[in-house]
Amino acid sequence: MFEVKEKPRLVERAYLISVILREEERANAESLLDELEELVSNLGIIIREKRVIRTRKTFAGHLIGKGKFDQVIAEVGAAKCDVIIFDNEISPSQQRNWEEASKVLVIDRQEIILDVFAERARTKEAVLQVQLARLEYSLPRLRRAWTHLGRQRGGGVTQRGEGEAQIELDQRMLRDKIASTKREIAQVATRRETSRKKRQRIPLPSLALVGYTNAGKSTLLNKLSGASVLSADKLFATLDPTSRKVELPHGKTIILTDTVGFIRKLPHRLVDAFRATLEEALVADILLHVVDLSNPHFEEQMKTTLSVLEELGAEEKRILTVFNKIDLKPEPTKRIRAKALNPDSELVSSTTGEGLDGLLAKIEFFLNEKSQTRKYLIPHHAYHYVVKARQEGCVQSMESNDEGMQLEANPQGKLAALLKKYETVED
Repeated sequence: MFEVKEKPRLVERAYLISVILREEERANAESLLDELEELVSNLGIIIREKRVIRTRKTFAGHLIGKGKFDQVIAEVGAAKCDVIIFDNEISPSQQRNWEEASKVLVIDRQEIILDVFAERARTKEAVLQVQLARLEYSLPRLRRAWTHLGRQRGGGVTQRGEGEAQIELDQRMLRDKIASTKREIAQVATRRETSRKKRQRIPLPSLALVGYTNAGKSTLLNKLSGASVLSADKLFATLDPTSRKVELPHGKTIILTDTVGFIRKLPHRLVDAFRATLEEALVADILLHVVDLSNPHFEEQMKTTLSVLEELGAEEKRILTVFNKIDLKPEPTKRIRAKALNPDSELVSSTTGEGLDGLLAKIEFFLNEKSQTRKYLIPHHAYHYVVKARQEGCVQSMESNDEGMQLEANPQGKLAALLKKYETVED
């Protein structure tokens, strides 16, 4: 549970709310509320009530209309809840209005995710990343804290003036703290880059495990490497990247790295804060996209992961999709759907080990394929592909002729697919 600085107590009983504008959004909203319930429960808070509320438009003051607002306030009091948690992002002023009416703490999904991250952070880097995200989240909410303080003191005109001055002072202090935290993160990132370069001196292929939180990435790393990495049936059990050596069927050794999991509606400030940590995915030769096939929303989770990878600039990487948790016996139609979504994918259980031999063989195949150089004839009108190939550093040689540009290259991912039609086959 998290402490509320304005109120000297801990919250214990929650009322969860998701606000939608269209009825067709309800199923997705209910799925997100279930996910929020798991996040909140992991903090030791009891869920007393959760509701999806449809509104014809969003209202600036309370997000929903007065009738539904009054109804929720009454239900919160009847259930003796001491915190209201919105799945939607709410503004500082909306947060303040709800708190004044309900007399309980009001927060949103972002703050819950920040609290979960804070609880799970272990290394100095993870602690700093979370600290930065929380500081940036708190900056526009300082006025809310001083409103609470003003009410407790009686809040005369002079005290309000003092409060305004104090807010300005606090904002300056907070901005200074944000700047110093960013400097510390940059120093840690520099040390990480040095360590990465040392690893790269050893000519071992590198792979990174990416995917939705709680997809089983850490368990898969443990199973493949025989090492012990923290794994738990919790959202965001892993925040720090961990690398281990894994041996492939024909003796080749690779470096496999676990990374922080993704989640729907992941606050952008956390994507930015953990960018340095996720750089392990950017420098990997191949990404293993781990998907929990037993989850009823696995397709939405796949889209979330791919969207975050695109935001990080890693969408061009060669990606091997790994559908995990087949020991939980997902329906046969799910297996068929999984293969239809990605024919090159592997179905495994990181718990029982089923399918792992096939996965290791597929990794070996992907690496062998990556090392193969192909010949291409790129016509002049498609020269932008030559530029792209050179930017990705996959061009071995190039020579211009009347028909276009002849390349010897080993492109990966989307670029390989785009260049496929220009590949030349020797007689």
